[in-house]
Amino acid sequence: MTIQPDSLAGTASATGVHGFEVFSNEAVADGVWRMRCHTPVASLIAPGQFVNVAVPGDSAHILRIPLSFSVAQATSQTLELVYAVVGEGTRRLSCMRVGDTSTMVGPCGNGWALPTHEGRALLVAGGVGLPPIVACARMLAEASVGFDVIVGAQTSAKHVEYLLDELRRLAPDEGCDCARKVLVCTDDGTLGTRGFTTDVMADLIADRPYAQAYTCGPTPMMAGVARLCAKRDIACQASLERMMGCGFGACSCCNVALVAGGYALCCKDGPVFDAREVVW
Repeated sequence: MTIQPDSLAGTASATGVHGFEVFSNEAVADGVWRMRCHTPVASLIAPGQFVNVAVPGDSAHILRIPLSFSVAQATSQTLELVYAVVGEGTRRLSCMRVGDTSTMVGPCGNGWALPTHEGRALLVAGGVGLPPIVACARMLAEASVGFDVIVGAQTSAKHVEYLLDELRRLAPDEGCDCARKVLVCTDDGTLGTRGFTTDVMADLIADRPYAQAYTCGPTPMMAGVARLCAKRDIACQASLERMMGCGFGACSCCNVALVAGGYALCCKDGPVFDAREVVW
């Protein structure tokens, strides 16, 4: 399946600069934080899209931080961002307090597409690739598409438990006969199965058929998911991560090499791509 822009759940046609106000910002796992804010973007953004956040505190840092979302509630204009503190920008982001304000560019990029064929979906998340997968799960649940989820992290302390609980709570709509599974694994075996998400996936796809896979996380993990899907002829969408200078295609620094030749821009043409079109 080749994913065309007009088939995606969300596109960047409404991208603009919007204000936001923080009403919650707290640690939810080892090195992982959740920020909830009020912003008009919440009523515009679609699953799989992202926002580019201006973090106050240092005027020398002019670049915004691209972040995916886990929850967007249009009625309350609430957006939930789950992020890892990995550098100075995200450290300052974790220091924002209730009532603090700034701006974000969004919605950016192209999001997840609903499956084009009937059948069960498989969602595979690694590390902080989980938030867009949670947003994808909600999209599938609302469309009564059955799915299973594999979630991996380095160790139990890195797992975001409330998001795992949210996935477990997602119930099928009336008439859907699919019992949803959430399979957890860790590199060190401190929670769930010991091993990588791709190990769990290999066992799972050998046991039951899937029509579509969705994945987000470290690039080596997504490359492994893409290879497993290709062997089983499972359509696969992957949400890629690249260094993004602008977030809307002006700086051309987030190149994605394509199997057909040439490059796409992760921020503008993605971040969601057909995994078979990407050079891994």
